[in-house]
Amino acid sequence: MTLYGGIESGGTKWVCAVGSGPDDVVARTSFPTTQPEETLGRALAFFRQQPEIAALGIGSFGPVDVHRDSPTWGFVTTTPKPGWTNIDVGGVMQRALGVPVAFDTDVNAAALGEQRWGAAQQLDTFFYLTIGTGIGGGVMGNGRLLHGLLHSELGHMRIPHDRAVDPYPGACPYHGDCLEGLAAGPALESRWAQRGETLPPDHPAWTLEAHYLALALVNLICILSPQRIILGGGVMQQPQLFPLLQREVQALLNGYLQVPALLDAIETYLVPPALGDRSGMLGAIALAQEVARS
Repeated sequence: MTLYGGIESGGTKWVCAVGSGPDDVVARTSFPTTQPEETLGRALAFFRQQPEIAALGIGSFGPVDVHRDSPTWGFVTTTPKPGWTNIDVGGVMQRALGVPVAFDTDVNAAALGEQRWGAAQQLDTFFYLTIGTGIGGGVMGNGRLLHGLLHSELGHMRIPHDRAVDPYPGACPYHGDCLEGLAAGPALESRWAQRGETLPPDHPAWTLEAHYLALALVNLICILSPQRIILGGGVMQQPQLFPLLQREVQALLNGYLQVPALLDAIETYLVPPALGDRSGMLGAIALAQEVARS
């Protein structure tokens, strides 16, 4: 069996794995994201202790440089995470391990994992949105992960913010009340003075959360016309949130898009990741498989 390496490089922790798919992960480890030298060193030590891999895929927190012809390809660029601005990740791993390396965003990796083995199988146009410490989205269109000027930054779209209803100014250090600034985990905690997972299911926080997320999803539905939307991350672990969100999306669309997925099958249109918290890790392995074939 040909083995591939995968790294889900998050702002809070790194997950490293060796395998070829969901049923063939032969080794896995995770550790906190500390300073770059220490974190990269721990990842290298893990892979050097494993069987030989054909390629490595990295799905990284960002923003990142994903353009192979750029002098800063493989870098984490303007991240707000202290100590990680303009840090070479992809290049360091490629030079140290001597194998082809694929480098993309963590959410694009998660989208690819779900398309290969999870909730987006047989689909070619969809997106994966994670709502946790931050909000990010990976987009696949016509069977290809979306890149362009940089990469998708769905969490930083601007959405309507009625300050009479919600006077909270927003938590994003760049934009204040963008989607991430209003609806990510730190915004929940700051607005309500307690962590989201401690709020009861009938707390008004969840109606407001569903409203903000639905505003973003309706914009994305109209722009991207996805065949399905996959919603992951810690905030989406609240079981009451999916029904609230599904109803709010339908209300905001108001019957404009007459397709069964949005009218009669919304429960199978807005869905959690089938791979659970392994989407990013397995997606990184899928990235490695793609670069090995190229």
